[in-house]
Amino acid sequence: MHLIRKLTQILLGATLIYTGTLHLTTSRMEFQAQVPPWVPLSPDFVVLASGVVEIALGLALVSLQRRREVGIATALFFIAIFPGNISQFINQVDAFGLDSDRARAIRLLFQPLLVLWALWGTGVLPRETFTNSVTGSR
Repeated sequence: MHLIRKLTQILLGATLIYTGTLHLTTSRMEFQAQVPPWVPLSPDFVVLASGVVEIALGLALVSLQRRREVGIATALFFIAIFPGNISQFINQVDAFGLDSDRARAIRLLFQPLLVLWALWGTGVLPRETFTNSVTGSR
């Protein structure tokens, strides 16, 4: 089980490095569409800064060092950017192929899964978090 957690942590790290790179390059404009209008900073700055943070978190996850601290920081990052997803839904902003209310609503459901992925993969959540408590199986 420990190996599976490490592999999921590395996969999340690689995903964040990739996504962070997209913030800085080819998808920069689409990410700007997700910045809520009430944020008192330039959308471009928010996208660039969040991209750098994603890359840093991704590298930290891949390094497998300070796993719990990095897991908590990653989960907090996913929580911090959630208002952007909510804004995209409320303001009906089309980006990343999310061109309907249904698609944007489904996207909202995935953010809590990313938080759980960060916490479980780094060992913050107990190993038994996703087991069947009735039978005791894993």
